[in-house]
Amino acid sequence: MECLATFETTHMALLFEKACRGIGLPARIVPVPRLISASCGLACTYPCESEDSVKRLCAEKNIETAGFHQV
Repeated sequence: MECLATFETTHMALLFEKACRGIGLPARIVPVPRLISASCGLACTYPCESEDSVKRLCAEKNIETAGFHQV
């Protein structure tokens, strides 16, 4: 299973990736899978066990996400 955060803008995806890496979490920008959205966009993968930390980080850094998903 893989966890992803989705974003409305490229800027937020890049900010998310940089913030995660800044606290030692591996994050990688990927295209949004078709099963989540038919429109094109960006998502970032992150370790599923770090979801609480990721959500706190987004709140602290004002990173706007479209959603969090497990695929």
